[in-house]
Amino acid sequence: MQIGVKPGIMGTMTLPVTTRQQGPVRIVTLDRAEVRNAVDADTARQLYDAFVAFDADPDARVAVFHGAHGHFCAGWDLQAGARMAQHLDADVDPFAALNFSPQSGWADTSGPAGPMGPSRLRLSKPVIAAISGAAVAGGMELALWCDMRVMESDAYFGVFCRRFGVPLIDGGTVRLPRLIGMSRAMDLILTGRKVEAAEALQMGLCNRVVPTGEALACAIALAEQLAAFPQQTMLADRASAYAQWDLDMPHALHQEWERGKACIAAGLEGAARFAGGAGRHGKF
Repeated sequence: MQIGVKPGIMGTMTLPVTTRQQGPVRIVTLDRAEVRNAVDADTARQLYDAFVAFDADPDARVAVFHGAHGHFCAGWDLQAGARMAQHLDADVDPFAALNFSPQSGWADTSGPAGPMGPSRLRLSKPVIAAISGAAVAGGMELALWCDMRVMESDAYFGVFCRRFGVPLIDGGTVRLPRLIGMSRAMDLILTGRKVEAAEALQMGLCNRVVPTGEALACAIALAEQLAAFPQQTMLADRASAYAQWDLDMPHALHQEWERGKACIAAGLEGAARFAGGAGRHGKF
């Protein structure tokens, strides 16, 4: 299945966001080669819709998010921003459509889109970023939104928007400290410096580094591995790990138990399979 190609005057025209299904894996592709996959308002909405559709599809267990043509995403489309600046009206809030409150459904698929699209969603299923080339500014924020990041050896991160005074408003100031710690996050947020793959792996900013050109294939293989696990338990553990940030230790442990106990019966069945010889010596 492929979604995102429509007829055009001269044959076909590829939309900036396409999706295809490979077994249980939904592959979401960002494709704006002329701007290194930078995101404008229309693209942001298409990304948002693509991931909401993934979350609602029972046949899609894990998503892989990547950029076409050698780059993940160069952030917000500054050319689109420049055009927006020409039409600012002092009496009108140009960002009113992006305003939201913590009570407006931000933590699920009913909330408003973020400036880069899906950055305010909390999906019920994992997303893996396959990163090639640039993942900078808002593109870095999209990568941070994903559960895991597979990075090519010559790819790089960076808060490059620091040079232009564009703020991090797609979760960068929240997810980055939680992911790599406050001190390292401040280094990246304040300096906007380039972070190459080896350093990103060392600080926990990415999970895997692979040879150039192999991020997508490796991310798909990883997604297929996750999709093969018992889903109820994996998703309960994933949800618990995200929810615990909001809680003190006793409440975090309680919600872990409440989510996990529904999976105990399935776990006992897994124990029986192990006793029968399955999964020995770390084999999956």
